[in-house]
Amino acid sequence: MSVTTKTTGREARLARSSRPTAPTGSGPVPPTAPRRRPRSAESRRRLVALTMLAPALAGLVIFFAYPLVASVFYSFTRYNQLQEPEFVGLLNYRFLFTQDPQIGPAVVNTLWFVVILVPVRIVCGLLVAGLLSRAKTATGFWRTLFYLPALVPPVASVVAFVFLFNPGTGPVNQILRVFGIDGPLWFNDPAWSKPSLVIMGVWVMGDIMIIFLASLLDVPRDLYEAASLDGANGVQQVRHITLPTIAPVIGFAVVTGVIAALQYFTEAAVASGVASGKATIGGGTAAQLGYPGTSLLTYTELLYQHGFANFQFGYASAMAVVLFVITAIVLVLTMRRISVFRPEES
Repeated sequence: MSVTTKTTGREARLARSSRPTAPTGSGPVPPTAPRRRPRSAESRRRLVALTMLAPALAGLVIFFAYPLVASVFYSFTRYNQLQEPEFVGLLNYRFLFTQDPQIGPAVVNTLWFVVILVPVRIVCGLLVAGLLSRAKTATGFWRTLFYLPALVPPVASVVAFVFLFNPGTGPVNQILRVFGIDGPLWFNDPAWSKPSLVIMGVWVMGDIMIIFLASLLDVPRDLYEAASLDGANGVQQVRHITLPTIAPVIGFAVVTGVIAALQYFTEAAVASGVASGKATIGGGTAAQLGYPGTSLLTYTELLYQHGFANFQFGYASAMAVVLFVITAIVLVLTMRRISVFRPEES
């Protein structure tokens, strides 16, 4: 027993003596591995946010930032995509503002759609939404009926309306003749071509109508009941309760409507081609730009003509840059005029 104990104690001392000991004195201390700090919760949240935003940011850079910078660059050049861009300075802008004879009618027609089409669609959409919000029976049927035209593709809608409003064989003028009314030429008359597109715009107002309907249904009923007890009539309730409550939605409709009207292209271009009997848009000898006359010639249609029919991409880029600047200015002025976009007073 004693021999075993001594042997075990000797082995333990030998094991302790074989262990490396830390250097003593003033010698250098070997470096140790730095301890890795745990990532903070804020850093993790930022990384997750950037990961989730990466697809949208990539799309913004690829499809907005790069085309915008490229358009600004090409606007100072003569470029047809077949030869290298040739720098011409402000020549494209000078021709745009002083020499292009088609710019005047195009700008006037575009502003006409901004001033007329946008308010008419908003007012009609709000009226229909108000009626549907008070419907008691078959509400789903009526809402679907008024929303369905918004699902029709714009080209199909324009083609259908041109045939419906055909002055010779269209059912609209035939119905008017039953009542002894001679219908106008509609899309074949410069005085009626733009109002015809406004009528079509009212028919496809289901997109804005459904937004107004959702906002009207969200207005608290208690406000109307309290106003009725105070003796307010229907007009006063709409003025002091309904409109202030849905003001943000109306502001949204105005801003998006102005943007769409400044870029009005498909409906006017297709109506011109179909009404003229030569359904060619843009290039080609059969194209009828702005038919009838120049009544349906819009700014974006003229931009498309110069860029993709005449291959004047430098001049088309200058037109695009001017449209972008004007759209930004109009939107800033519109949002300043609408009180819902102003900061609340303290």
